[in-house]
Amino acid sequence: MSQIILNGLFVGSFYALIALGYSMVYGIIKLLNFAHGDVYMIGAFVGFVTLTSFGGLTAAATVPTLILLILVAMIFTGLLGVGIERVAYRPLRTSPRLAVLITAVGMSFTLEYAVRQIFGPSPKAYPVRLSGGSLDLFGARVSTAQLALMGVAALLMVVLAFYVNKTREGRAMRAIALDPQASTLMGINVNGVIARVFFIGSALAGAAGVMAGAYYGSIDFLMGFVIGLKAFTAAVIGGIGNLYGAMLGGLTLGLLESFGSAWLGGEWRDVFSFACLILFLSFKPTGLLGARVVERM
Repeated sequence: MSQIILNGLFVGSFYALIALGYSMVYGIIKLLNFAHGDVYMIGAFVGFVTLTSFGGLTAAATVPTLILLILVAMIFTGLLGVGIERVAYRPLRTSPRLAVLITAVGMSFTLEYAVRQIFGPSPKAYPVRLSGGSLDLFGARVSTAQLALMGVAALLMVVLAFYVNKTREGRAMRAIALDPQASTLMGINVNGVIARVFFIGSALAGAAGVMAGAYYGSIDFLMGFVIGLKAFTAAVIGGIGNLYGAMLGGLTLGLLESFGSAWLGGEWRDVFSFACLILFLSFKPTGLLGARVVERM
């Protein structure tokens, strides 16, 4: 049982990092950014290119090297997220929701097949693999690599929570989520705040991509598709638009998958997780921490 729980928390930490981007964007502008999972994939490829371009980094495959890769990927994917918002979403902000949704799907395919054209369709072996010993924790066997990655994910989530709740920029984000027009009248640069939201959410996804590549050892141009859907599922389970809900939803989905794999077998993992999504949408559509929204007239 302890092993199942630890495995679920490990996978759930990846889901939580990516789900934060979904929830932040949806909470601000009510947009489901389906290209977000592909930003995660591009983060993994940024780490891959950085490692192959500088051979010395591969030779010194340590935790500081991984942190450096995460920072590089976060900067690149953050700027990419800002560019996506400026080019694809900002011109359609007052358009019908369906138009923006179709644009998000189109952007997802654009990123996927652009990477396919550059790097080819075959999976790439990551030049760095996290390795190390293992230890017993609460009766479960956990590797030091898993502990390190969960620690980095937890640190990023704590920093984000502090930024949103304790800083002036975070208050501006929360104000825009409540009333964009009133925020504009109060002198808040709405476009600038939305761009920062895309930067932060995309940077977190890029960090998760590097960590996944370093842990699993293989990346490909479609790796962001399924995990993007899983992160969206996690955001819905936790309550999309809620910061803590995204964290809780990611960990919950990871635990659900872990128990589902243990009970039904690994091949039923995705069936189990998406079935849980259907149940949540049917019986608690606002999610675990989401609040029912009342339209103001």
